[in-house]
Amino acid sequence: MKVLLLGGTGVMGMYLVKLLDRDKIETYVTSRQDRESFGTIHYVKGNAMDDNFMIQIIGGGKNWDVILDFMSYKTDQFKKRLKLLLGGTKQYVYISTARVYGNQDYPIKESSPRLLDCSDDRVFLLTDEYSLTKARQEDLLLNSGYSNYTIVRPCITYGDNRLQLGVYEKEEWLYRVLHGRTVVFPQEIAKRVTTMTTGEDVARAIYTMVGNERAVGDIVHITCGHHRKWEDIIDIYAEAIHKLLGQEFNVKTVSLDEFLSVRYNSLKYQVIYDRVYDRVYDVSHLNSYIDVSSFIPPEVGIPEALQRFMANPLFKGINWRFEARKDRLAGEHTPLSEIPSLKHKLVYLQAKLYSK
Repeated sequence: MKVLLLGGTGVMGMYLVKLLDRDKIETYVTSRQDRESFGTIHYVKGNAMDDNFMIQIIGGGKNWDVILDFMSYKTDQFKKRLKLLLGGTKQYVYISTARVYGNQDYPIKESSPRLLDCSDDRVFLLTDEYSLTKARQEDLLLNSGYSNYTIVRPCITYGDNRLQLGVYEKEEWLYRVLHGRTVVFPQEIAKRVTTMTTGEDVARAIYTMVGNERAVGDIVHITCGHHRKWEDIIDIYAEAIHKLLGQEFNVKTVSLDEFLSVRYNSLKYQVIYDRVYDRVYDVSHLNSYIDVSSFIPPEVGIPEALQRFMANPLFKGINWRFEARKDRLAGEHTPLSEIPSLKHKLVYLQAKLYSK
């Protein structure tokens, strides 16, 4: 079997390549950075968003047994590329998201209404917000005239380098905790139920569908069967941080409007059309592929992932404008000596003094 991973270097892809290599499956992974190949895993440097690069990689005819697509396309980009993707492989695995679902069913099934189909928010529906983008691209697959696709919908996935809290990435909350500052969090999300699944378990589930004839034409959401309130997730993080570092995890509860004021435009729809919903999933269909009871519960997985991250704690860029807004809500101040450049210091001070 010959497999191509597009964008497969993230929290799910890193585990998936290990499984493919374990079983000696010839695999090619696109990456914009130089990466060292190993075993049966071959990294191909290039931008998978570039059409010429993709035409060169995929070529004509079914040159690949499986293409696993982790890329995040705009809908028009995906529509333009659809024939190339579906025509270049025996099985095309499209990584969608469980955020496509509305709030009609409890628990959520694969057949549950999607936001694209059930929302009456006309302004929202005019956007290309992530949940709508993925649903529209699912529809393009369903109406393509091809039948060689598999749609998977992962829920919130975490790993060593991705530790989410609500809509915060680690750069937006863990960085503050490690520097002794308070995390601002909305009560409207804290009381809601969610699921968090390790990247390794999501990868194991996807792997059961690779080259699996039964998975062709199927839609499967991937999430563990352990449901927790976000306030419970906070407690898990807090206990792990205290045990590992001896630090306290201080949280200030704020209103949803105050929370959204940190970065309203980029978070609004993810908050109001996902995180303030109770997200409980029916995993019976997923269980027909993999024993979901084998998935790691958050009480075990989160502390383990946090410990591995803290062995080499690298953060991506910190947005100092957002940090200033969080400091305003928390009544705190970031020492200017901590902010790396004069430009960022000025951004922080302006947002701290004048942002509303």
